[in-house]
Amino acid sequence: MILSALALIVAQAATVATAPAHTTEQARLAECLAQARTDPATAITTAGLWLIEANGAGKALPHQCLGQAYVSVLRWDAAHDAFLAARDAALSSDYAVRARLGAMAGNAALAGNDLATALADLDKAVADAALAEDKPLAGSIAADKARALVGLERADEAAATLQQARADAPQNADVWLLSATLSRRRGDLNDAQAQIEAAAGLAPKDPAVGLEAGVIAALAGNDEAARKSWDAVVALAPDGPEAKSARANLAEIGGAGQ
Repeated sequence: MILSALALIVAQAATVATAPAHTTEQARLAECLAQARTDPATAITTAGLWLIEANGAGKALPHQCLGQAYVSVLRWDAAHDAFLAARDAALSSDYAVRARLGAMAGNAALAGNDLATALADLDKAVADAALAEDKPLAGSIAADKARALVGLERADEAAATLQQARADAPQNADVWLLSATLSRRRGDLNDAQAQIEAAAGLAPKDPAVGLEAGVIAALAGNDEAARKSWDAVVALAPDGPEAKSARANLAEIGGAGQ
């Protein structure tokens, strides 16, 4: 869960443009975010000094950078609070920005295993995305919300949330992957197969998709398809965590996995 949440925060950081933000302020944010990834201790100082001089909605930018710096050092509570402060500083009418920052806060809480807080943040973020009339954004955040619901052992609610996410963001491969994983865990292999095929169509080179496809195939009794999927994962990303799992799975069913 930590790695998934971390990847989502990094991806979201690249898309947030907090208003009001002039070109010079955006360049400053980009520089601060780059520093947060390579030298987080210095970035914390940089963002702190920036906060002193910023006013109103302008504080959202340094708060965002501060949150990213805390993510880099795995300080999830501090990252959550910084992203939440960024969301609260953003213009109340800028729903899309508030949705993205709220999602970053929720994913920080997810990474810190504070599932109740994550769910509350992500609920608000989905609502902001709806107010922004941005269905793909709402769908992607709903997928994050489903992660929290699964962690809270509320599988039925997670399934309903993912159903809405698929309707809102049908081109989001991660939504289909999460749907397939949940369907598989609930024992619905027919839906799981259809959903993983949709994910593979959208992201054919995603090792996480290939790994899950193999698991679903193996549970359905199709060892040959499972071997094919897991062999592809190993070939695609031999040093990744998915390849490690794929090799272990192949060993169990007598596959190659070289």
